[in-house]
Amino acid sequence: MPISRRLLLSLPAALAAPAPAAPINYRDYSRCLPDYLARLAREAAAKRATALDACTTPATVRARQKYVREAYWSLIGGEPKRTPLNIRTTGSFSRPNYTVEHLVYESRPGLLIPANLYLPRTGEQRLPGVLFQMGHSQNGKAASLYQYCIQGLAQLGFAVLAFDPMGQGERTAYPDPETGLTRLRSADNEHTYPGKQLILGGDTATRLQTWDSVRSLDVLASHPRVDPARLASTGNSGGGTTTMFLAAVDDRLSCAAAACPNTENHAVARLNGPGSVDDAEQCLLDAPSKGIDRWDLLHPMAPKPLMILVSARDWFGTYSPEYLEDGRAEFARLRRFYQTLGANPENLQWYESPLPHGLGYNLRLEIYNFLLRHMQGRATRLEKEPPVSAETDATLFAAKGNVMKLNSKTPFVLARELAESIQTPPASPALPKTLASLLRLDPPSSTAPRVMGRVPSRDCDAEAIEVDVTPEVTIPAWVFLPRTPTTKPPLIMLDPAGRSGSWGEDALFQRLAAAGRLVIAPDLRWIGDLRTEFSRHAAGNATRHQSENAYAWASVMLGHPLLGQRVSDILAVARAAMRLYKSDTVHLAALSHLTVPALCAAAVEPRIASLHLTRHLASWRSLAVNETYEHPFSNFLPGVLRATDLPQIAASIAPRPITIAALSDPTLASLYASPNVKLVNTPGWTPAAFGV
Repeated sequence: MPISRRLLLSLPAALAAPAPAAPINYRDYSRCLPDYLARLAREAAAKRATALDACTTPATVRARQKYVREAYWSLIGGEPKRTPLNIRTTGSFSRPNYTVEHLVYESRPGLLIPANLYLPRTGEQRLPGVLFQMGHSQNGKAASLYQYCIQGLAQLGFAVLAFDPMGQGERTAYPDPETGLTRLRSADNEHTYPGKQLILGGDTATRLQTWDSVRSLDVLASHPRVDPARLASTGNSGGGTTTMFLAAVDDRLSCAAAACPNTENHAVARLNGPGSVDDAEQCLLDAPSKGIDRWDLLHPMAPKPLMILVSARDWFGTYSPEYLEDGRAEFARLRRFYQTLGANPENLQWYESPLPHGLGYNLRLEIYNFLLRHMQGRATRLEKEPPVSAETDATLFAAKGNVMKLNSKTPFVLARELAESIQTPPASPALPKTLASLLRLDPPSSTAPRVMGRVPSRDCDAEAIEVDVTPEVTIPAWVFLPRTPTTKPPLIMLDPAGRSGSWGEDALFQRLAAAGRLVIAPDLRWIGDLRTEFSRHAAGNATRHQSENAYAWASVMLGHPLLGQRVSDILAVARAAMRLYKSDTVHLAALSHLTVPALCAAAVEPRIASLHLTRHLASWRSLAVNETYEHPFSNFLPGVLRATDLPQIAASIAPRPITIAALSDPTLASLYASPNVKLVNTPGWTPAAFGV
């Protein structure tokens, strides 16, 4: 076939054309952190299931109940010692069918609890007692739906003690000067804001709330008109959850009814990240290490009467998608425990409401009937609630509107006192090993780093690399290479804005490369492209949980703090840098809250030759002892103050140099007195700061 003139003329151009570029197949980085946590959750759920499946006899069920109680106390910080309650009556009022006494007592020395004790005007000489536990109402015991249930119980012949939980009602710890209620976003924040501080010293908001319930039951049981052999607990939402806490630790309960509690396990076979993360006291830290989860807290109640009331809407309206499905499955498992112990089938009840989360009329009727049957022996069903009417908040005040007016301590004060009582050890040769254990580092990956592509930029060359940390987690990074040979080790730069925050031709990373530095800019977990995809869930709940904070809580709940995960990421990138670019060491620079994982990484990896930290956190202790603090929860480590602090870590790195720039905390000079630390009060994230 003859060659046409047109084809002949096109041959030189075709021969000169470049070969087609190889496809670049980046990983879906948004799945990395959710998949990692899902694997941890699957492993924990399987471990727990194995332990529960072995409970097939009364003896093994009893042993499991004892184990759960001990494990729960261990997880939340240990069982406190009883101290004097110092109960005092601060007032009272009467209504046609009941009286109300205003009480103030101490669950811990100096920590005051305001409460209302409702006593029927008629009835038995010794009354069955009900501890009523509040959900997360800003006005605590004065919330109208809770008042209705309390008043109804009192008119049905129960002595009822209703108390304000931490951060609610008269225990608001961050009050707005005009309203007296919280100046934070919600009552949940009143729990979580100091709850984070407690964690640093090894305490928890869970322990605080559990002990408040135990001591409040002490108050109820000690009243001369209350029968200590007939004690129950009930409550809605957060109060349903604290009823679970009490059921886990206190044998005196003869009956319990938990309405709309957070009964969803976090370690489930199909974790929809971040999972059932809630406010501080509802997040059991490192529960997989003990093989327990939220549902285990109800197991010690068996074979006593127990009712669980749920909103069928909660699986998409309040909690996460596994809530209802997981609850039904766990209830069936709990029923097997009851059957093994020979319980009356009526002792364990499950009630689903079609209505939203809340202590509605139908739930109140179910609670009344359950308690009447099991605590008063009443077989006839109550069909109508007694007449109820909400009192004003002030009518129910037992502490002049706020316990701080009576010089009560607050949860923050407890956190500060705990931190001040801890003598953090000085730096020692054992510190790297201790720190690695606290961080729960991932084992090094054997997978080689991958160069995804290399292209020219204006004043340097640019590469994209991927570094595997675990089978689920891959770290992407930009590498900016000088055009002239350099003997300087690679400089890894950690920016909270991610690897693309300063990647442009006129931006920091390329300007340093143009001046002769080999710069590697990675993303870390929940940074840049490793921010997670939205979970499969209703928009309101999914949006609320689409945050670094939620994933940080999920991580500590599963026993692998996000701080430790990020340190693992940094170490993987450092090893990859030395392997790809033929260097024995690397230098590390970090900005803002990424300085903490950078410092920790240098402590456990001696081949990180120097550190440059810009806007560095002074210390973990500073977070615990200041009432107002601003720092991401991703850098919090449970119990860390008992092992080390950031200044001690910096001292342990000596003689390797550390530069701390852009000083904002006047205490830095006294805290970082080690000769290897240089403090410079100049902008620290500019080319000039790195000698360019």
